[in-house]
This record gives sequence, C-alpha cells and structure tokens, in this order.
Amino acid sequence: MPEVIKSRTFLYISLLADILIATSKFVGSALTNSSSMKAEAIHSVIDAVSQLLLIWGDKSSKRPADSDRPFGYGPELYYWSLIVSLVIFILGGCISVYEGIVHIQHPKFEGDPFWNYIILGIAFAFNFISMLSALKAFNSQRNSTGFWRALISTKDPSTIIVLLGDIGDLIGLVIAFLGVFFGSLFQNPKLDGYASVAIGVLLLVISGFLIRESKSLLLGETISIRTKRRLIKLAKKDNAITNIKKVSSIYRSPDDAMVIIYVQFNNMISMTELTDAIERITRKIQMEFPQIKQVVIAPA
Repeated sequence: MPEVIKSRTFLYISLLADILIATSKFVGSALTNSSSMKAEAIHSVIDAVSQLLLIWGDKSSKRPADSDRPFGYGPELYYWSLIVSLVIFILGGCISVYEGIVHIQHPKFEGDPFWNYIILGIAFAFNFISMLSALKAFNSQRNSTGFWRALISTKDPSTIIVLLGDIGDLIGLVIAFLGVFFGSLFQNPKLDGYASVAIGVLLLVISGFLIRESKSLLLGETISIRTKRRLIKLAKKDNAITNIKKVSSIYRSPDDAMVIIYVQFNNMISMTELTDAIERITRKIQMEFPQIKQVVIAPA
C-alpha cells in the first residue's frame, strides 16, 4: 500500500507562493497590458483558491466519525479535490483561452515588457520552490514506484494536484515569457495572445487528467493486487481459516481503507475460538497496514 503523507506543509508552501506570484503578475499585467501575463495572474489566483479548498478538504476529512457519518468523513478530501479540478478546468483554462482570443482580436502592448521579464523570473523561482516541496512529498509517497504509475495509482489527490499544478505553472511561465519576448521582438502583440491560448490549453489538459483521477477516487478505488495477496496470505496462515473466497476493499481517504474478507472457517472450532481468530487476524492486518482502518472478516 502507498505510504501516506503525514505532513501537509507543501500545501501551505504552495498557497503562500501562489498569493505572492498572483500579486506580482497582476502588477506586471497592469504595467504592460500583457494578455498572457493576465492569464498567468488569473491562473495563480485560481491556484491559491485551490490550495485553500484542498486544505479545507484535508482538515474536514480527518473529523472523527459521529452518528451522522459512522464511517467518518474521509471522502471529503476526494470531493474537494474534484471541485478543485473542475475549478481549474472552468476558470483557469477557459478564462485563459478567452483572454488570448480577445488579445488576438484586439492586439496591443502598453508599457515596458522588461517588467514582465522580472516578474516572470520571480514567479518562476517561487513556483520552483513550491514544486520541489510537492515533489518531495510525492516521492516519499511513491517510494520505488514509477512516476507515471504513481500518478494514476495514488490515493492522495492533494499531492498530484499541487505537483501537476506547479509543473503546469512552470511551463505556463515559459510560454508567457516566449509570448511577451517574441511579441515585442517582432512587434506582433498577437503572439502574446497565442501564448495565452496555449496556457489555457495546457490547463485544460492537466485539469482533464485531475478530474479523471478525482472522480475515480470519489467513486471508490480498491487496494492494490500486491496488498490483496498479502492480506490473503496473512489470513490463510491462521489455523481457523480453511479458505479465502473473496476480498473486497475501498479507499475512503488516503489513510482510511476498508477491507472485507470472505472466508471459510474451520468447522471444528468453537464460537470463542472463531471470535479470537477474527480479532487475531484483524490485529495482524492493521499492524502491517495501518491505513486499513476497518477490517471485516465474514463467513463465505
């Protein structure tokens, strides 16, 4: 099972970086009337709002179970992750594309583009720091699993949303720089508009992937085949079990999985021995896999 990230420091680092970056980009956009810079500023504002929603979802998902939610509030993180993915799609991508089209239809430059270069450089530095923080968290989670495989199999959407968002920001900053630079060099401000459209398309691609992953997690993903085999092995080791019929599982949050193991018990054991066996197997499973908060061992 994937290791769960206990520290959420990367979320707060990303939030602070996005606030500082958005402020500097809006200043640059106002000074030069750069369409791609404005698209980048809007993107950073959306990123900051996204971090707030992820932080809220992370905290909400850790609320203890109560009478209204006897299985806990774990899925809250998956719900807010889906909302964040949709926000990036609707606001980030579509607004960036719209800004670019408007600038292509009404091309103009105002002010000195030199300020855009300075602000883009500052933004790149802040984004790079945020990306490194998210990458460190993601790498500690995936261990030896390949990067792409870890992206599509992770049970913690907050790490991939921040990581892919920062990677998208860095690529978007490069696109914005090229749009401003070549637009100024060739005295063709339409290039800046095309850069804004490209940034929007980039956001749409990233958001499409994040929506797909968030939806899958919200609907419920199972434990890995490797973990399932290990659970079967642990259960079969107990003398009270003669056969394993089926293992069903679902993740409710990154650190809260539920597993139901359908077994055949030894007909020769008493009810007391059966109860002891269930407690014994449950204890062994949760010692090895602390993310499995609920274990149900049912007769097949």
